[in-house]
Amino acid sequence: MKRLIGAHVSAAGGVENAVTKAAAMGANCVQVFSGSPRVWQRKPLDQINVDKVFSKQRELSVSSIFTHALYLVNLASEKPELREKSVRVLKHDLSFDSLLKGSGVVVHVGSHQGRGWEAVREQVATSIKEILDDSPADSTFLIENAASHNGKVGNRLEEIRWLLDAVKSPRLGWCADTCHLHAAGYALGEVKSSDQVASATSKEKTAIEEITDLDLWSTLKCLHVNDSKDPFASGRDRHQNIGAGVIPTADLKYFLTYNKAKDIPIITEVPGLDGTGPDEENINRIKALVLP
Repeated sequence: MKRLIGAHVSAAGGVENAVTKAAAMGANCVQVFSGSPRVWQRKPLDQINVDKVFSKQRELSVSSIFTHALYLVNLASEKPELREKSVRVLKHDLSFDSLLKGSGVVVHVGSHQGRGWEAVREQVATSIKEILDDSPADSTFLIENAASHNGKVGNRLEEIRWLLDAVKSPRLGWCADTCHLHAAGYALGEVKSSDQVASATSKEKTAIEEITDLDLWSTLKCLHVNDSKDPFASGRDRHQNIGAGVIPTADLKYFLTYNKAKDIPIITEVPGLDGTGPDEENINRIKALVLP
């Protein structure tokens, strides 16, 4: 099976344009927003020309489309209006995913804003159940791990495990972001370096050890592959181009080619060499890490 390696690109002017842009940089999968990531308004689904999208996918061999939910979502909010808006827009995105025969909607589920994980977890699980119950049966909800700042849900992988167990749906999985794992104190290599061991905020286990111990491999459906501008266990989510950040390249390669990870689709969200987003150079750097 050919490894799926792609990037997040703009879908301005139509999702088919995103497919074209992805293919031009050597990608065979793509991630898009269903609309602006910073406003609630979404384009009506009947305005999407799916035939154009599917035709372009076949023409350019871009076989998989992931959707990233907008940044305003917070299923952990104590404000009912914000939670209701979040539920509504995620139902739309799962319908968008279904329409495009996509590979899933990647979601930052939100922040407890200091109230603590235990105070919000039931609310988050109930919200995810509601979204899944009122969205197409062929759509997929993917929880993205967080970078351990501002009370973000999912910065600890056991929180994702808890949500998977609470919701109990084959349509619920998760997405692992390498920058976020690094920021949250999960080392990507086989063992921790001395600097990582010395970090007071680092997690006890490596990422692979924790994913294995929590039995999370079977529900891991996407890898966001991003380098980091910030030190290990910093709690800061700032992506850097592949090989230009502080994540050791050998560690990134080890994680991406680990036996249980080697077939999982890859999406990169790096700034690109010119600062406008992922580019051919970063796709090639990822290919150099993971392809024989």
